[in-house]
Amino acid sequence: MQQIPVYVFTGFLDSGKTKFIQETLEDPRFNAGERTLLLVFEEGEEEYDFSTYPHQNVFQEVLDQQTVTTKELQALAKKYKAQRVVAELNGMQQVGDLYMRFPENWAVAQEVMFADSTTFQAYNANMRNLVMDKLVGAQMVVFNRMTPGQDVMPLHKIARAANRRIDILYDYTDGTTQMDDIADPLPFDINAPVIQILDQDFALWYRDVTEEPEKYDGKTVCFKAQVAMLRRNKDGIFAPGRFVMTCCVEDIQFCGIPCRYAEAASLESRSWVMVSAKISAEKHPLYKGEVGPVLTAIRVDRNAEPADPDVATF
Repeated sequence: MQQIPVYVFTGFLDSGKTKFIQETLEDPRFNAGERTLLLVFEEGEEEYDFSTYPHQNVFQEVLDQQTVTTKELQALAKKYKAQRVVAELNGMQQVGDLYMRFPENWAVAQEVMFADSTTFQAYNANMRNLVMDKLVGAQMVVFNRMTPGQDVMPLHKIARAANRRIDILYDYTDGTTQMDDIADPLPFDINAPVIQILDQDFALWYRDVTEEPEKYDGKTVCFKAQVAMLRRNKDGIFAPGRFVMTCCVEDIQFCGIPCRYAEAASLESRSWVMVSAKISAEKHPLYKGEVGPVLTAIRVDRNAEPADPDVATF
């Protein structure tokens, strides 16, 4: 079955999604005649003007993001013989919930978030879980309605705290744009003989090592963690980690890394330990066929002082 690329645009109401999609479909470099299924899950004040497109093979469907089913999406793709999908999502709904209902041959090619800079921080303060939901999976965030000379650091910090790889574009009211070029140095030295991870840096390190395991291949790390036992591969292996909160109390999850240790079976679950280990980038069942970090313990010190607080945050 041929894969269908999906271009996803997220953000809250009146954040500029419709305008950008309209301009994109007007661009002959993007719209060269491909049969495009345009899915609209949120209707704002602006409407799409199909008369301006260089090709007319764009087919719009307005759907309810909460109730749409995989079968409905498959039927629409078949009805219009879609070669690709452009989707404008509802900002008040979780992105991942919809992705779970995408047909198997739909592959997200790009996800871009749009944010009104005049309201973004208020959204982040009051609906942080929805803001993080969009930032975590996006390749780019566009902050529009920016005032020339405006301090970008508050916006930068929120975006990069959620996603260190995200590209950030500032769109100013005077018609100019600027890519974010602020460097984000890691708070630990990955070139040190032993990478020392402080309690407050565990979540950041965990995200970095799981996103780019090859960068840490062959390096030695030392960190404080809680003991977790794996359901599979129980012999000689455990998963030191921490409970991490991405955005809110409801979103706390345990983030651990498989660690080979001959005495793993003697460790007490949920106890605190100091782990010194060698990192390797390899496949493990925990990563579902992908390459990820795997530790080989050099030393495991038991009865470590619990971290304060014991829940790390991104």
